[in-house]
Order: sequence, then C-alpha cells, then structure tokens
Amino acid sequence: MVNEIILLLDNTKIVRKKHEVINYLNNHNITSQEIYAWLLNNQNNSNSVFLLGIFNHFGIEVNVNEQKAFELYQNVANLGNVFGITSSGYCYNYGIGTSVDNKKAFELYQEAANLGNSRGIYNLGYCYSNGIGTNIDNQKAFELYQKAANLGLLSGIYNLGYCYEKGIGTNIDKQKAFELYQKAAYLGESYAQYNLALMYENGEVIKKNMNQATYWYEKSAEQGNQYAQDRLNELKKHE
Repeated sequence: MVNEIILLLDNTKIVRKKHEVINYLNNHNITSQEIYAWLLNNQNNSNSVFLLGIFNHFGIEVNVNEQKAFELYQNVANLGNVFGITSSGYCYNYGIGTSVDNKKAFELYQEAANLGNSRGIYNLGYCYSNGIGTNIDNQKAFELYQKAANLGLLSGIYNLGYCYEKGIGTNIDKQKAFELYQKAAYLGESYAQYNLALMYENGEVIKKNMNQATYWYEKSAEQGNQYAQDRLNELKKHE
C-alpha cells in the first residue's frame, strides 16, 4: 500500500498530492489516522519514512511541518531512497523546510535521474530549461523531458509537447505538440488540457471546435487551473 501511494504521488503535481492521498485512502476504506499510526510504527522501511514526510509536508493527519518533512526526506535520501532524493532536491529548490540552494537541488535531481526516477529526470530537465543550479540548455531539457515522457510521467509528456509547440530544444512541430497534449490531457494533466483547449479554440493543427475547447477548459478548471477558468469566464461573456 505504501509503495502504491508513493508511485501514485510520483506522477502527481505538488498541488494535487494531498488530494490524491486522501482519495486513495477513501477508495481503500482506510482512514488517515490509521495509516499515520501505522507509519509511525513502521519506521524501519525507508518508503514508510518518506510517506511520513509527505504527511508532514502537506498536512495529512498532522499540521503542516515543512522542516520535519525535509528532515524525513533527507533521512531516507541518505539511505539511497530515490523518492527522498528527489523530494530533498525539491525542498532545496523551493526552500521547503530549508534555505533555497539551487546548486544542491540540481545535484540531487541529477542523482535521482541517474537512478532512473522519472520525476528526478523531469526536474533535472526543468533545471536545464530555467537555469536552476546550472546553465540553460534547452536541448538537454528537451532530451530529459522526452525521457521522462517515455517513462509515463504526465509532466514530462506535457512539457515535451510544449517544447514541440514552441521549438524549445527541437524544431517546431505543432502536430506532435497536439498529440502529446491530447495524450496528457486524457490522462488528467491540467496544463495539457488547457493547451489542448487553446488549440481547439484557435484551430491550430486541428479544425476549430469550440465544444471541444470548452470541454477541455472545463476539465482543466476543475483541477484548479486559473488560466482555464479565466478563459471560460471570457467565453461566457461572449455567449
């Protein structure tokens, strides 16, 4: 169960992680109190310690405690736990429970990527895209997004599509971008849903279809994408 939750979270955006954990527990008729107590009593397994870090990070059954989460991520990272390594990198990247240290974040993402972790690979690509702890290298970013996408990471699929749409690290290929957005959108990636809606609205690559555009804006907005909600509001004004 712990491993299932961790693998689920590895392919989930930060803003959705708490929601996904609660959903998983509800679907399996497990209370957050039960699993939290179990985690406290099973600290000999690094994945259990990591998940306890998640609970502290996002305030599941306990108050948000980012410093405690960071410590737990670090503890398991030091044991070679790839999820702990990636999450420690994220903490350094965004100052979660520690000071921002982009160089350290980059190094940890690189370590996780070398271990084959799709989220680590994606985050490393993001570093190359944005010059976080390293120089900007769009071609390297593209290659890493492609690798993460091939491993099934939704963020990787979306960002690969974005690279094709904008010609980042590769030639512009809007047909390929459309296909990748569509793939990620059907799998629930909110930004892909938004970009797919834009393509339908603007008639890019695909024939203009406002029904499809509205459908995907709504799907994206349901997940909290403000851009999609704003676009829906604009469309309603002109009905």
